[in-house]
Formats: sequence, structure tokens, C-alpha cells
Amino acid sequence: MSLIKFNKRPWGNLVSNDFFNNDDFFNGGSWLGKLEEPAMNVKENEDNFEIELAAPGYDKKDFNVSIDNGCLNISAENSNVKKEEEDNYSRKEFSYTSFQKSLRLPESVADDKIKASYKDGLLKFKIAKKEEAKKHSPKTVEIS
Repeated sequence: MSLIKFNKRPWGNLVSNDFFNNDDFFNGGSWLGKLEEPAMNVKENEDNFEIELAAPGYDKKDFNVSIDNGCLNISAENSNVKKEEEDNYSRKEFSYTSFQKSLRLPESVADDKIKASYKDGLLKFKIAKKEEAKKHSPKTVEIS
């Protein structure tokens, strides 16, 4: 029995363009429609949590945000089609991007007090804490 080396490029080395010879292209890169997760920042303040997701290239209408069983579910889909037709040629370019993210919310948040905004490629959430979870300043007890 002989071993045959696996070649992940079905056409071998026939294509010399560096774009096609890049291993990232075939290992989950743009060729396979890789699902990219947006970068995220989470900050806890005394009164709330602030979450920022970097999601450039989307419109507000592209997002779907819901809360279910203590999870904040965020998803987005965006597709673009550019079509150009001339007398002797036609060209059609298209792209599709999407992501999904679910975050388990702590029990200390008031899930009915969530504000969201999208501007300049940043999807921002401000999630208020329940009153009993907020840090309160110490109270002075007078001694009689």
C-alpha cells in the first residue's frame, strides 16, 4: 500500500496567483464564507453594564436583538449586490456577511431596561442593574 499526499487544492498548482495559493483562503477564509465574530468590549459600572460590538458595514435594520431565558442574542445579516451591464459585457459582484452572538446576562441586570444604539460601526448596549445589585454608599448608624 502506498500513501498519497492530500492536496487541498483540487487543481493542484495550476493557479499561480498568490490570492489562491494563500492557505488562509482555503482554511476557512473568504472562499468558504468564514463567519467572523465582531470584537466586543464589556464594561461594568456601578449602575449598569456597557457592551460595544464592532460591526462596521451594517445598517440598523440588519440587526436582530432579543432576550430569551437570560441571554442577550445578537445577530446580523447583510448582503450587497452590484450589477453592471454594458454593450459587450456584464458584471455582477455580491457579498454576504453575518454573525450571531449570545451573551448570558447576570441575574443582577434588569433585562427590561436595556438600551441599544448603532452609530459609526459600533453597536452599543447599556444594560441597567437591578436596584438591589447596585453598590450603595455605606450608611452611618448612630449610637444612642
